[in-house]
Amino acid sequence: MDALTIGFAPVARTTFDIPHAAELSRQMRAALVAAGFAVIGDGALITSLDEARAAAEALDGEPLDALLIFQATFADSTLSATLAAENGAPLALWAVPEAPTGGRLRSNALCGIMLGGHALRRSDRAYEAIYAEPDDPVALSRLDALARAGRARHVLSGARIGRVGAHPDGFETCIPHAEALRQTFGVRLMQLDLDTLFAQARAIDPAAVETVAGDLRNQLTNLGALDTPAARGTLAAYVALRDLAAQMGLAGLAVRCWPQFFTELGCAACGALSLLSDQRIPASCEADVNGAVTLLLLQAISGGPAFDADVVSVDFEADTTVVWHCGKAPLSMADPAFAPQAAVHSNRLKPLLMEFPLKPGRVTLARISEAGGDFRLVIGAGKMLAAPPSFGGTSGVLRFDRPARAVLDTLLGEGLEHHLALTYGDRLDALLAFARLVDLPVLRL
Repeated sequence: MDALTIGFAPVARTTFDIPHAAELSRQMRAALVAAGFAVIGDGALITSLDEARAAAEALDGEPLDALLIFQATFADSTLSATLAAENGAPLALWAVPEAPTGGRLRSNALCGIMLGGHALRRSDRAYEAIYAEPDDPVALSRLDALARAGRARHVLSGARIGRVGAHPDGFETCIPHAEALRQTFGVRLMQLDLDTLFAQARAIDPAAVETVAGDLRNQLTNLGALDTPAARGTLAAYVALRDLAAQMGLAGLAVRCWPQFFTELGCAACGALSLLSDQRIPASCEADVNGAVTLLLLQAISGGPAFDADVVSVDFEADTTVVWHCGKAPLSMADPAFAPQAAVHSNRLKPLLMEFPLKPGRVTLARISEAGGDFRLVIGAGKMLAAPPSFGGTSGVLRFDRPARAVLDTLLGEGLEHHLALTYGDRLDALLAFARLVDLPVLRL
């Protein structure tokens, strides 16, 4: 993941301790750089409206994931409001605590962010307020979460999702609402024809397919033992979908996988979707558009691939839940203790699937849900455990942070969709920040 980009705008009033303010600004900027942010802005104090306008103009057009207005001393709201009015990036207001000394009030920065926050609130502009030392790790993690949310909002805004074919009958969970997606997230839905995809897959140069197969031999055992024409069909579909995404500028895909892939192309879609997700082209099966948007959201926030799965088993005594899908998880999620295998679909007996258990580690789960009619963001977190495969395909044994029974009660009681997406790492704070940015209700698993 590229470094998160922070616009840095320190404000001050010249009647306070300006040398002290300049030193605080230097410390704050250095802390941002040390935390791994790419910082736009040299840290020069902004003390007048003219300077605020010039700083706003300099930041305008920069690809900011968040804008930090650093209250180096007290200043009235005009400086913050001017900076915020010219920039649409998510905002954070930061003040450094000032210990009582019995002497001069050198900064009075807390009062400054209260004035700025009030003005922003009155103008209906969202912001995060931080009151901490420049190197405070908790505060820096809050800024990181805000910036990740800002990046995700930018990624989704204007993103094109290719819907290849239509959802299966009886899968209301996969019904798309294109206009609502555009209005809420800025996502645009592009409807594509499944037969056209199959024609393109059949026309792929065999040399391009062999190149992909050669790379996979180093990652998958058993590839050579499978039905070669059928396995090559999956790989040709991957190349066709990859090229289609590049040609049309698609950020993600929702692909109708069954039964047409089996009955008309003679292979499984699963392996193709796995490879796409590892190429950061998140791909959901069963033409699940909201699932693809959720994958794109998690990918933008985490910087890593995402995988959408079914919840297929709950063990109340062990307090664990099995998440599974036919064989479409990205290979980068494979448990290193197990060698991923090339496999056939358990029901249709056609290749190509990726078969392995998910690697252990902290995971964050999400779903952009319409179970209640309007969009909600469903979120959860837990630990993927080291475990042998639960079923054929790709599976993982998950221990949610909440009891498994409570999670299942929420899934069933709320009538939630059957696909949940996950990515590795703890990204709940970033998802909550994203929900605030786009004004989404949140449901916790």
